[in-house]
Amino acid sequence: MAVVHPSRSGEIADPPAWERLAAGFVLFMLTGALLAPVLAPDQSETPILRLTWLPVYALTAGLMALRFERIIKAWPAWLLAGLLLALAFASKYWSIDPEVTQRRVIAMAINAAFALYLGAVFRDGALPRLLMQTCLVMAVGSVIMVFAYPQIGVHQADNAGMWRGLWYEKNQMGLVMVVGAVSAAACLAADDRRPWTALAAFGLCSLLVLASQSKTSLLCLLLGSGFVGGLWALRRGGAVLTVAGLWGGVLLAGGAAWVWFVDSAAVLTALGKDPSLTGRTLIWESLMRRVAERPWTGYGFSAFWGRDSVPAAFVRQETAWPVPSAHNGWIDLLVQLGWPGAVAVGVVIAVAVVLVVLRLDGMGAREGYWSGAYLAVFLLLSLSESVLLNHASLPWTLMLAILSRAVIFDAPQKSAALARAPSEAYGNRLRIASDYVNGPARRRPVRLL
Repeated sequence: MAVVHPSRSGEIADPPAWERLAAGFVLFMLTGALLAPVLAPDQSETPILRLTWLPVYALTAGLMALRFERIIKAWPAWLLAGLLLALAFASKYWSIDPEVTQRRVIAMAINAAFALYLGAVFRDGALPRLLMQTCLVMAVGSVIMVFAYPQIGVHQADNAGMWRGLWYEKNQMGLVMVVGAVSAAACLAADDRRPWTALAAFGLCSLLVLASQSKTSLLCLLLGSGFVGGLWALRRGGAVLTVAGLWGGVLLAGGAAWVWFVDSAAVLTALGKDPSLTGRTLIWESLMRRVAERPWTGYGFSAFWGRDSVPAAFVRQETAWPVPSAHNGWIDLLVQLGWPGAVAVGVVIAVAVVLVVLRLDGMGAREGYWSGAYLAVFLLLSLSESVLLNHASLPWTLMLAILSRAVIFDAPQKSAALARAPSEAYGNRLRIASDYVNGPARRRPVRLL
């Protein structure tokens, strides 16, 4: 039976417990936690690692079949995701590794379907609650791994001493914990009647972000939780404070952007960061030279960074570093699908942003402004991590889920008591009128106009 929380009687009912558990398992797999570091410690794609995804795909198919009538309502999101998948699939005809492109497009299609299911079925506060609970389990597991199996839970060579928990490296743990912390903040902002779980999740996930020492994750945490807290405060403060706060936010963002474009090196130095972003600017310059060679097609979806890739070898030679990715979602997209792919993904994200902003007063308040907060985190993350149009990635999955949520316009449901009240009142009036007009001996109802 679905759960309806009395403190949120206007929300859509939560899915049943078994379905929340199944969806949480798929989310766990999408983070790459535990199984990937254990089965493929060198981060290679092994046959046994691929086999572990077969139960996930079967579970996804079952969930979609169960909720088909619901997920079909998100047809605009299916259309947009389908266009991106078609472009990625078409790239196999000019890909430098067609076999990898085709295999990963299939994986991306299945995971995109799960993302759209997630957004269509887990409405209002149900999705941030699911993410909070799943990330809390992974956070506890990470702490256990750090102290019980430090050879896995803690970096041993590069970044020695930094925590990585259930993942390959610290940035992965940091970004997953950001999802948990922001989701917990959204649950608190939505006035959850059981705040202790949310407080525990926010505290533990935030501590693990700090333990990872990932500056990108820390910035994402501050942005996401600050977004939720700011909108919650504005909502409580009334119209005047809301307008003033929005204008203040616009001016602050504009000022920050101006300072960044005028002297980004000074900003990075002040933050204790290398102005070259630890060599990333060299990677980007080299990659843009590769983009110039294939500006309209790219090198094929998910094909550029293969071990035998010639263009990737040029980048590694020019930077004198075994570069694993672009460390920038947009540039990584350019080398895969060219400018058409980057523009198409940009349009899809823009649609999601516009719809979420338009629905902040309704859906936003009921979910604790989670969708807006995570979109802000995702956009920041895309500037430093390869998270756009990924075949198995939690950030891209959540972006598509937000799009799916935003295109479905649900009318808030009334609670059962409120739904029964008008009919019960009418029935009482009918009995009273019948007794008054006909007396106790005759029970003919009187039609009330």
